[in-house]
This record gives sequence, C-alpha cells and structure tokens, in this order.
Amino acid sequence: MKKVLFTLLTLGAASTGAMAQSSVTMYGVADAGLVFDKDAAGDRLNRVASGVASGSRIGFKGKEDLGGGLAATFVLESGFNIDTGTSGQGGRLFGRQSYVGLTGSAGAVTLGRQYTPYYLALRDVADPFVIGLAGTASNIMATNYRIDNMVQYSTPTWSKLSADLAYGFGEVAGDNAKNRSMGGAVHYIDGPLNVTLTHHRQENALATHQTRNTLLATRYDFGVLQGNFGYADNRALDDSKSNDILVGFSAPFGATKLVASYIRHNDKSNANRDAQQWAIGAFYALSKRSDLYTGYGHISNKNGASYKVGNATDDGTGTSGFNLGMRHTF
Repeated sequence: MKKVLFTLLTLGAASTGAMAQSSVTMYGVADAGLVFDKDAAGDRLNRVASGVASGSRIGFKGKEDLGGGLAATFVLESGFNIDTGTSGQGGRLFGRQSYVGLTGSAGAVTLGRQYTPYYLALRDVADPFVIGLAGTASNIMATNYRIDNMVQYSTPTWSKLSADLAYGFGEVAGDNAKNRSMGGAVHYIDGPLNVTLTHHRQENALATHQTRNTLLATRYDFGVLQGNFGYADNRALDDSKSNDILVGFSAPFGATKLVASYIRHNDKSNANRDAQQWAIGAFYALSKRSDLYTGYGHISNKNGASYKVGNATDDGTGTSGFNLGMRHTF
C-alpha cells in the first residue's frame, strides 16, 4: 500500500510540475467609438466604429517549456467588429495573427501569419498614436502590416543590439519570387532610447516590380514626456520615390496622456502629390484595463493627393476626422 501511495504521489508531483511548465492565456481588446469624418468639400459621415484606438480582438497565446532553455510558443488572434459583431480581416478566423515557433538562448523562430518588422517599428517606436485614432501614421505612411506564410528569426540581444529577419513565401508554383516579401530590422535599445532601422520589400504578382520601404524610427523617454521620430524612404511599384518625416510626442499627466504628431509626405514624382498631417489625441485611464480616448486629425493634400484620415482599423472617408470612444483590454 505504501508503494502504491508513493507512486501516486510521485506521478501527481510530476504532473503538477509538467503543468507548471506550460501555459495558455486568453486575451483581447474591446474598442468602440464615435467617428466624425469631413472631406474637402465639407461633406460629413458620422458613425459608430469598432477598433478606433486599437483593433478589437480575441486571442490565445501559449508557451511550453521543452527543457534546456527551449520553449514552444504559439499565438492565435482573431479580429472582430464590435459595432456589428462581424469578423475582421475579411472574415479570416485568425486574421490578425496566427503562428507557432520555438524560442531559446539562440533566439526565436516563428512561422505563420505575422506582423512585419517594419510595421512593428512604425507602431511601437515611431508613432506616438501607436497606429490608432485619427492621428495614426498609417494615414500617410506605408505600414506593411502583416504577411502570410512568413518565417521570422529574432536574435538574442548582444550589447544592446538585436535584429529580426523575415521572409514571406509567395507560394507561386514555378517562381519563388512572385508575391515574395523580405524584411528585417536592427534595434539598439539603451534604457529610455530605442533606435530601430528597418526595411521591407514586396514583389508584385509577376515579380517584375516591387515596393521598397526603409524606415529609421527613434523613441526617447525623457520622463516627463516621450519624443518620437521617423524617417521613411519609399519606392512604389511604378518606381516613383517619396519620403516621409514624422515627429511627435506623448506626455502623461496623472490619469491622462496627451499625444500629438506631424507627418510630412514628400512625393518625388513628377505629379508632386505631397501631403501633411497634423493630429492630437488624449487617453484617460479609468483603470489599468479601461480608458476613454479622443483624437483629431487633419490632412492637407496637394496636387491631387488623396490621403484620408482613418484610425486603427478604418481607412477613413475625409481629410478631417474626430474620434471619441472607449477601450477595454482583458
């Protein structure tokens, strides 16, 4: 009997230890707000929208310790429209992110539908609006959001330096270059300073032309406020060139955080379709997980440029936009 009891206790301890080595977490964002757009002719469109500050989503992420410092990881994240209850990202089940990978002392490798290194640098380093509200940098600047069929390797940090390399398979029979994407980023992080240099290249369906975007993103936390800067050099499918300059800041005042930015788009083609965007916003924390927000953005287009003021999940309909809403994370 003692032997049986000892065996059961041993198995129970082993099972508890194994469970402690792995975890699965459910998380999400519920975001809805009022959006008021006005175009250059003065026409207005007022509506309730989902994902104004951050895209509404529900996700699952997990990690299992495989021993020796190696772990298996996964993320499955589904976007939805809280104003209508419909799925986002064209109805994809896990359209925001879906990948699996391994992480260890040599870095991390992930495979699936993922954010590009370029997008993460723009969102997390350069843009004080974090690609949200009417001031999102995505209104004017290239974002290169997500790539299907992507393999990414992220290095460990050495002397405050780290890097990401990403390759998206075009998956066209007979020609690996068609629809292919390639990108990467180098990060230097030293306390309050974050400097990231990133590049993204996307081939067209025939592999005859490609878009190229290079971004230098900088963020510095001065304590009383955080300063943001971005400079992007772009080449479009028609080989026309342009560049973007972003300057901005975010400043906390108790439960309130103010954000503002200015973006200038310089079109170097003969059309000279330049644009400028001014934006300001504020967040008021009701708790650690819930906040109220408001934002205003205005774009001045020149020579037929057609940029519009959108938000985290909406491309927008006019050259001016005002937002007022609430976000809850869980």
